[in-house]
Amino acid sequence: MSESASRGIAGTVDVVVIGAGHSGLAISYLLGQHSLRHVVLERGEVANSWRTERWDSLHLLTPNWMARLPDYPYQGDDPDGYMSAGQIADFISDYATYTSAPVLTRTAVNRVAQSSHGFRVETQNGDWLCRAVVLATGAFSKPVIPRLAEAMPATIEQLSAHSYRNPGQLVPGGVLVVGASATGLQLAQEIQLSGRPVTLAVGEHVRLPRIYRGRDIQWWMLATGVLDQRIEDADDPDRARRVPSPQLVGASDRTTLDLNVLQGQGVKIVGRLMGIRDATAQFSGTLRNVCALADLKMNRLLASIDEWAEANAPSGVGPIERFAPTAIDAAPQLKLKLGEDVRTVLWATGFRPDFSWLDLPIFDRKGDLKHDRGVADVPGVYVVGLPYLRRRKSSFIHGAEDDARELTAHLTDYLDRTIKREMPLRAVAT
Repeated sequence: MSESASRGIAGTVDVVVIGAGHSGLAISYLLGQHSLRHVVLERGEVANSWRTERWDSLHLLTPNWMARLPDYPYQGDDPDGYMSAGQIADFISDYATYTSAPVLTRTAVNRVAQSSHGFRVETQNGDWLCRAVVLATGAFSKPVIPRLAEAMPATIEQLSAHSYRNPGQLVPGGVLVVGASATGLQLAQEIQLSGRPVTLAVGEHVRLPRIYRGRDIQWWMLATGVLDQRIEDADDPDRARRVPSPQLVGASDRTTLDLNVLQGQGVKIVGRLMGIRDATAQFSGTLRNVCALADLKMNRLLASIDEWAEANAPSGVGPIERFAPTAIDAAPQLKLKLGEDVRTVLWATGFRPDFSWLDLPIFDRKGDLKHDRGVADVPGVYVVGLPYLRRRKSSFIHGAEDDARELTAHLTDYLDRTIKREMPLRAVAT
C-alpha cells in the first residue's frame, strides 16, 4: 500500500509553511512568486497570536511607517503612530487577502517527520506530503519561567506576560514584576497606574529614548544601519540573539519609558530576583552596576548616531541630547516579604519558540533548534521570524522581507538540486 493510501492525505505540495503570521505570509508570497506549490497551515486564525496571546494595551515598539511586508507597505493615515495588537492582526490579515495566500486555518500541526516523499506534516485535518518545510510559528510561543518559580508560596498568584491581559484580572495587593525589558516596564507602569503598588525586579536591560534629536529612535537605528547588521558580523552570535528587547513603549504621545519614569510614578526598583526562601524574595545587590552599564551602552549608541548625523547631515534633526543617568537608591532593597508586600508575581522574563511537534533530529543538547541563519540542520527545513535570525531586524514586521527573500532563494535552489538528483533514478526506473 502506498504512503498516501495508508493515511488520510490532504495533499502533496512542494512546501508546507507552518504559521500564518507576518513571517509565514511573507515566505508564502515569495514562494508564489517562484511558482512553488505550497500551503500555509495555521492552528487558529491568521495572525492568531496577535489576536489571542497579547495583553490588551499592547502596541508595536516600531512606528507604523516601518510596517511593511513584501510589496505591501503601510497605507494608513497615522505613520508616526504605533499599531495596537488588533491593528497589527488586521494588517497581517489584509496582507493574506492581498496575496491570496493559500492558508488553511484551524489546522494545528501535530507532528512533522521525514518520509519517502521528503516530509509528512500531520494535522487533525489530514496529512500533507512535501519536499520542504518552513517553520514560521514565531519566537514567542512559550513564556520562559525560571525554575525558582517552583519555590513561590502557594498563596502567591503567578502570571506570565503570555497569560496577562489587564490589571483587572489581578487579586488586590502588591505586584512583583520580574523582568525589565519592554514588556516588564510596560506592565509595571500599567499595573502601578491602576492603583496596585508595584515592585520591579531589574536584570540586564537595554535603555533607549523613544525620540532622539526629533526623530523616533527606530528611525535612527534604521538610517544608521544598526537594524541591518548581520548575525555573522556579531562578535558573539548566541549572545546577540539573547539581548533583551529595548525599554520602549508605543504610546501616542511618543513618550520615553525607562526606570526613572517608573520610579517617578511610584514603582519600586530592586535588583535581579535571585531566590526565594522562607516566603521571602531575595534580590541581587548589583542593581547600580547593571543600570550604569545600560546607561553607558545607551550613550555609546547615541554618540554613534551623532557621528553618523554629522557625516550625513540628515535634514530636520535637533541638537545633540543626553539623558539623566538611572537613579538608584544608595542602599537598594534586597528582600521582599511575599504575602505581605506582594500578592501577585508577574513573570516578564521572555519567551521561546515551541517546536515540540517536530519529530526530527534537529535539536541540540539544550533542546534548541539547530540552524544556520534559518537553514536547519535537516536539509529541507527552514525557520523564519526568530530574533536576529539573519539581521538585527529579523523578528520585526519590516524585517521579515529580507530574510524571507534569502531563505526562499536557498529553498528554491535546494528543491532544484533535489529534483535533479532524482531524475537519473526515475530514468533508470522507467
